Formats: sequence, structure tokens, C-alpha cells
Amino acid sequence: MSRYINPFTDFGFKRIFGEESNIDILMNFLNALQFHPLEITKIAFKKNENLGKSIVDRKAIFDLYCQDSRGNRFIVELQRVEQEFFKDRALYYSTFAIQEQAGVGTWNYKLAGVYFIGILDFELKGEKEKKDKYMHNIVLMDKDDKTIFYNKLEYKFIEVPKFNKKEDELETILDKWIYFFKYLHTLEERPDFMNNDMFIKAFGIAEMNNLNKEKRLEYEACLLYTSDAADE
Repeated sequence: MSRYINPFTDFGFKRIFGEESNIDILMNFLNALQFHPLEITKIAFKKNENLGKSIVDRKAIFDLYCQDSRGNRFIVELQRVEQEFFKDRALYYSTFAIQEQAGVGTWNYKLAGVYFIGILDFELKGEKEKKDKYMHNIVLMDKDDKTIFYNKLEYKFIEVPKFNKKEDELETILDKWIYFFKYLHTLEERPDFMNNDMFIKAFGIAEMNNLNKEKRLEYEACLLYTSDAADE
């Protein structure tokens, strides 16, 4: 058992980023993604289970779903096992965050932003030949002049296995967060370059010695489940 929990498990991801007491860590990560011109100063979790319009509609259960003080929605999905239609899934999930904004009665259709983040432990279908491109920033764009047509719907996909920057090549906070996702469970101590308040807090939360017996057993069960799912 390593010193730090693996953030590419449901337990690890939600312990570090998905608890009310750690929402400042999530906000730091989201701001590092640079959803221009947004700067998130306040954010709150929303119910992560979204039901369809009728009992026969398929529901969506997000890993993390939150909303900032301006009403913008953020869906954060962590996916360890390769999924062939993950792009389709991202689009499908974002429709729930759009439709829930529908007003009652007379409504002018004005929407708050919807932003989807996929943190992937595999290479996306159709992107595998792009060996050095680990980050995808997707918006609605005019195909002719390449200008952004609509700036309130954005998708960011991070293919973590493609991220191969060395410690001395990490230039941004986002670089450090991706490094965190990829290497945390292999580290024996917090690197010196991760010495700001958010990383110090994240490493403390992730330390195995800070788990009580119940949480340790929960994490071990999650590790086993994740391993079994990867073998299917």
C-alpha cells in the first residue's frame, strides 16, 4: 500500500475533490483549467444524480456536479477504464445541465454556462495518434473563420497517460494538477514544487495515515473494484 491514495479511484477522487471541506481544492483545479473569461470565486456542489423527464428516460449520475455564484454549471468526470463513446457521454451529460435551466412560464432562453471536464486514464478514441496532445479544449466554433460561435458550452478532456512532462517542465498550476493525478499514488513525499496551500492540503487529505479504519477498508474495497473493472 502506497503512502498516498490513488486519485484515479472513486474513493480517492471524491475524498480529495468532492467533499464540502475541500471545495477550495476543487475550485483551484477548475480555475487552473482557465474557462475564459471566467474566474470562479465561489462554488457549491449540486445533486449529482439527474433524472430524465419521464420514468423511462435514462438518468445521469455525475462524479461531481457544481455551480458557481453566477449560475454556471461544472460537470467533472473521472474515467479510469477506457470507454469507446466517452465523447458522446460527455455531450449527453451536458444536456442535463442545460435542460435544468429551463424557466417556468415565459422564458427568454438565456442560459448560464455549462462546462464539462473529463479526466481520463486512457487515450480517447480518435486521438491516439496525437501522442503529445494530452489536453483538448472544445467549443462551438464557426468552421469557416475559426471564431467561437457560442462561448457558454465548453468541454475539456485531459488524457493523463499522454502527459509526460518532467518536474522541471511543469510551468502552470494545471501542469502540477495533472502531475498530481498521474503520480500521486507512486510518491513517497510531497515534491518541493508543490508547496502552495492547495497542494499541501491535498497531500494531507490523500495520506493513508490520515484515514481511519473504516475509510481505509472503504478505500481498499474501491481499489479491488477498480482493478476488477479494468480486467473486464
